[in-house]
Amino acid sequence: MEEFERDEETNSSALGTSFSQVITFFMASQNHVQVTIPKENQAPEEDFDYSQRAQWLRAAVLGANDGLVSIASLMMGVGAVQENVKTMILTGFAGLFAGACSMAIGEFVSVYSQLDIERAQMKRDKTTGGRNQEHEGDKEQLPNPFQAAIASSIAFSLGAIVPILAAAFIANHKVRLAVIVAAVSLALVAFGGIGAFLGRSPMVKSCARVLIGGWMAMAITFGLTKLIGSTGLEM
Repeated sequence: MEEFERDEETNSSALGTSFSQVITFFMASQNHVQVTIPKENQAPEEDFDYSQRAQWLRAAVLGANDGLVSIASLMMGVGAVQENVKTMILTGFAGLFAGACSMAIGEFVSVYSQLDIERAQMKRDKTTGGRNQEHEGDKEQLPNPFQAAIASSIAFSLGAIVPILAAAFIANHKVRLAVIVAAVSLALVAFGGIGAFLGRSPMVKSCARVLIGGWMAMAITFGLTKLIGSTGLEM
């Protein structure tokens, strides 16, 4: 019986507290007074460090754009002097295989050099007794050469296959070149948007920067190859 009375008193006090909060909020709203109600049960927002994505994101974005622009420019250069679709496709695949291997090896060597430098610096800090408490966090942020190499190679291949597929099914030479430019432009905008979204950077600036750079590369390659081909060289 006593427990029932204590529960009833607790419920009454809680009800009275809630009722008083409602009256206070109503009176404040009538007097145009702003009341801040604490959110006790709301989970704190997750503080995510987007710089942790920089390692693989940089390699992936660089590889995709490099594969897309370099292979498209290579095919545009060949298309400036050769109308044979087979020649363009074979040139594109040769560039894809060579570029994917080159990007993977280059990224691996570059990131591994960075890893050696950071490990050597951590050893020096440990020897001198500085930053002892930060070594565990530093180890988690060390670059991964294998991850960067794989991301760069796969991204390069995905980017390079776009102009190859765009040219494979078009018989007319001029239409083929126009389709390559259109497909590559859409892919450049997509890659720029994905990179901006993952890195939380301005979307429009990123897409415009990537698109203009790709157009310049294709135009320069096409123009210079056309110029060299028109000098009377035997093909």
